[in-house]
Amino acid sequence: MDFKKFSNLIMIEQTIFALPFAYLGVLFANGKNISTWILVTIALVAARTAGMSFNRVIDAKIDAKNPRTRDRLVPRGEVKQAEVWIIGIVSSLALIGSSFLLNSLCFYLSFAAVFLLLTYSFFKRFSSSSHFYLGFVESAAPIGGYLAVSGEFSIVPFVLGGAILLWIAGLDIVYAIQDVEFDKNEGLYSFPSAYGEKKALATSVICYVLSLAAMITAGIITGKSMPYWAAISCVAFIFIYQQKIAWSRNIGSTLRKFFRANMYVSPFLLAGTLMDVFFR
Repeated sequence: MDFKKFSNLIMIEQTIFALPFAYLGVLFANGKNISTWILVTIALVAARTAGMSFNRVIDAKIDAKNPRTRDRLVPRGEVKQAEVWIIGIVSSLALIGSSFLLNSLCFYLSFAAVFLLLTYSFFKRFSSSSHFYLGFVESAAPIGGYLAVSGEFSIVPFVLGGAILLWIAGLDIVYAIQDVEFDKNEGLYSFPSAYGEKKALATSVICYVLSLAAMITAGIITGKSMPYWAAISCVAFIFIYQQKIAWSRNIGSTLRKFFRANMYVSPFLLAGTLMDVFFR
């Protein structure tokens, strides 16, 4: 498999988008050891690669039926499922190995992380709460980043994790609106297909509000300074803009704007937190 296919398979841009999640955890824990940053990066990249690989093979038959996803590499037969399974397994081992080099707590939790990455794709087959399960999987990044430095539990990483969980869940609920009819026909569960578009959008708003509240709480607990609060203000503006798009009458044609705006959230959070650390 060449790099272009590999990049397409795991959507490498989403890995880059997710890296700030883990780095936030490291920064909130005042991590300064370069080896920790490197190992956290390896762990996050490995986790994202494993998760995307598992998702692509587990959902291959479903993706082949969905007009939105039928052109993915596995449904088209351009990549063998066995290859993708191997990538997922090797990436899982890389996640476990890098966690072992960080500390014992991260090592033990890495097995739970692999379980979450493997089981996410099955969740939508029996529960409309799959969006929150995805958020829970993504919340492992800031929690893991924090624990990589501290090696022990505290309230801060879980507040950060809650912010990511709710943000991703609210995002994924909006994303699922475009597949409502397909999900109903295939017997798949999603919040929009189970409760309707209006309730789904209202739930997304609640998720965004609670996510922002968690970000504010994390800043208060750790005594963050002006750069962090400036970043939170930018995130709040993006959230409002996204929800305005989501509530538009023709959401299908505006989803690209919705997700383009979303790509700025994690960089703003990371930049604000980095500047806070620098000025201190």
